[in-house]
Amino acid sequence: MNRISPSGTNAAVPCPPDGGARTSAGRILPGWSCGRTQAPSPALERAAAAVGAIGFAALTVMAIEAAWDTPMPATAKPAGNTAAPSARPRAATMPLPAREILTGGYLGTTYTYPSTVTIKNPGRTDMTVSGFEWEAKPFKSPIYYGLRATQWPAASRVGTMLDFTHSKAIARFDDTATFTGTLDGKPLPPRAKVGEVFKHLEFSHGHNMLTLNALTRLGSFRLQPYVGAGAGISLPHTEIGYRSQNGRTYEYQYAGLIGQALAGLEVRIGNASVFVEYKLTYAPYDVPLSGVVDGWLLVTDLWRQIKAWASGEAPPGGRLTTPLLSHHGIGGAMVRVTGAKPAAPAN
Repeated sequence: MNRISPSGTNAAVPCPPDGGARTSAGRILPGWSCGRTQAPSPALERAAAAVGAIGFAALTVMAIEAAWDTPMPATAKPAGNTAAPSARPRAATMPLPAREILTGGYLGTTYTYPSTVTIKNPGRTDMTVSGFEWEAKPFKSPIYYGLRATQWPAASRVGTMLDFTHSKAIARFDDTATFTGTLDGKPLPPRAKVGEVFKHLEFSHGHNMLTLNALTRLGSFRLQPYVGAGAGISLPHTEIGYRSQNGRTYEYQYAGLIGQALAGLEVRIGNASVFVEYKLTYAPYDVPLSGVVDGWLLVTDLWRQIKAWASGEAPPGGRLTTPLLSHHGIGGAMVRVTGAKPAAPAN
């Protein structure tokens, strides 16, 4: 018997006799497929697992904090003893400090999931490329790095952070990828190495992200856990070129919006802090293939892109789109530029 399953699930139920997935009114149900089952995307499964892990860690730490904050039950005392009931000891905790502003930086590494690259240039090129890996090369110049500024209001567990991340996404040229469509009106081979079609397919100066984030401290410990999420813009340095053509696109560009979620652990040391952190970022790229070969300064490159957009000028190479989903592991240090040192631990 034919089976029907919701798209992205493995559950199966019987199909109607005509093979379609229909309601009692005869309409086809959206999101259902008949005759086969579909597995969820591995990338989305792993991303969902990472977000779930962040949420579970946050709930666990908040539960521990709530437990420590709960006074111990009063017990019977001998006559004449008027001492107040004792509270659970908190030798490892600290009071929330005054308003703080911190600045600093970090290093790290990243993994970006394989994605489908689509390039459309009406009348000339309409191609998709999939089945290859992105490399990060975080310790090869230009290295993976980030800069940030964080602000915590006085006696508050909620703060804000401006975060800039310089990562990289470089197509692995030795990978054999799947190609469909045409390049310059000529059909592409169904299977070929990435380097046989492209001279350049990378965002190596880099896969840049600027985000504004909300943060939450999950306690008042010397080891300070925190979680956060935010959104911002992608500002990659795009480098795209074909084997069959001279020239390339080589410039900084605005590529669209980005979202990120994060969880970390801060260690407070006097007027400074060190931290380790996990981040998950999602950046759906949409970049113009302008043919500019000498872009090197962010401000002038973006101004050129804005002028072309305002004038309605179509990019000569068309547009490239691809969604980049990445895991990041980072570590760094920050210095308090405003705010008092935290007080000594409470007894």
